[in-house]
Amino acid sequence: MSINSAYCYWYFNEVLTHKFCDDVIQRGNEEKEKVALTGKFDNTSEDNLTEEQINDLKTQRNSNIAWLSDPWIYRTIHPYINEANKNAGWNFNWDFSEACQFTKYKINQYYNWHRDSWDKPYDKQDDLNTYGKIRKLSVSCQLTDSSEYEGGELEFQPRDGEDPNLIVPCNEARKKGSIIVFPSHIYHRVKPVTKGTRYSLVIWNLGLPFK
Repeated sequence: MSINSAYCYWYFNEVLTHKFCDDVIQRGNEEKEKVALTGKFDNTSEDNLTEEQINDLKTQRNSNIAWLSDPWIYRTIHPYINEANKNAGWNFNWDFSEACQFTKYKINQYYNWHRDSWDKPYDKQDDLNTYGKIRKLSVSCQLTDSSEYEGGELEFQPRDGEDPNLIVPCNEARKKGSIIVFPSHIYHRVKPVTKGTRYSLVIWNLGLPFK
């Protein structure tokens, strides 16, 4: 376990058991597969997307997802989030995890440059778990080994994306059972998969805005 030299993510190499990874894949595949949307289409059902909107979406993202909220998943991942938050020196205050996003990247699927956080906090007053909070820490768990697919590299672009030539490849994310933790404002992408299927589990962790 260590922090990347560019100080944009903390990683744990192969800490999740293969059984855990396989159980998450099985659990994710039990759920109805959905088209992955972006924040731009948050209030739109995938069934109501027009052809123009689908084409617009796929310039940014093309993958399939399912949502999981099983307590055993959080119990396993949370200690690593806390350890990374402390050891990386971020020390962000957070107190809630959103639903886990089980993601499938099949052949030619990808997610272009983006960041997980937004400019404004969540504003649904009837949801006390998220109201007034922002995404602070993102977690990506590698569920498949790099021998099972080709392409699909996770890469980071630190410094708020101001330098498009500064690209940090996250080689540690190629190993099954590895966990990557990073501040949610950091730009990152998943390059197109060219063979096989890449499975991952993403969790966003919230707290009150920075002061």
